[in-house]
Amino acid sequence: MTETYDTDVVCFDLDDTLCTYSQDGDEVLSAAFERAGVSQCWDIDAYYDHYRDYLADSTDILDLRRQCFGDLTVAAGHDRAAGEAVADAFEELRDQERIEPLPGARQVVDQLATEYRLGLITNGPPEMQRTKLEAIGLDDRFETVVCAGYDTAPKPAAEPFDLALEQLESSPERAVYIGNSLSSDVAGARTAGLRSVWIPATGDVPPQPTPEPSHTLGSLEELATPPW
Repeated sequence: MTETYDTDVVCFDLDDTLCTYSQDGDEVLSAAFERAGVSQCWDIDAYYDHYRDYLADSTDILDLRRQCFGDLTVAAGHDRAAGEAVADAFEELRDQERIEPLPGARQVVDQLATEYRLGLITNGPPEMQRTKLEAIGLDDRFETVVCAGYDTAPKPAAEPFDLALEQLESSPERAVYIGNSLSSDVAGARTAGLRSVWIPATGDVPPQPTPEPSHTLGSLEELATPPW
């Protein structure tokens, strides 16, 4: 028998769930090292792996990158100032408006908005994340936008989910969260008591994902046919 839920709220992650950069991150980082006159000593995945660690203690995205890039460069045996110079160059090269929606993002959000109250819970600085929403034409679709790491503790803490549900006048058992990350999105939703829908950013899906999402979908378009 198909399980049904009494759902009134749907919340989304942003990066690699609803949108992605049209600029390749590896290429931007390589160009930043070159512009700063520094030999490249770590790759973009190192930044993505540690990005969340700096959210709570940074004032904006440049401050976050200067801290993170500096630490990564020191760990690689070079000067902190060199890493900070790479961060400054990366800021000049990374265009926050060169964002494109993932296939089906606008259609699915518009469709779900007719049935549910919608929220966005994203790890990232408010100005940067709102610029992305404007770039993909979804800046007016969400009743609440929680920029975790700035408005609250970063995901996977329960706090950003709790805040979004408070603002949407709902509760965990009546809400579902959709994201691409097991460690931030699925783990955070589970901690806060929400059901989770995992849409992996790549096709490389482990047979037993950990933590286990409530549902796994292959694309945003599949959200058009609940239950999930």
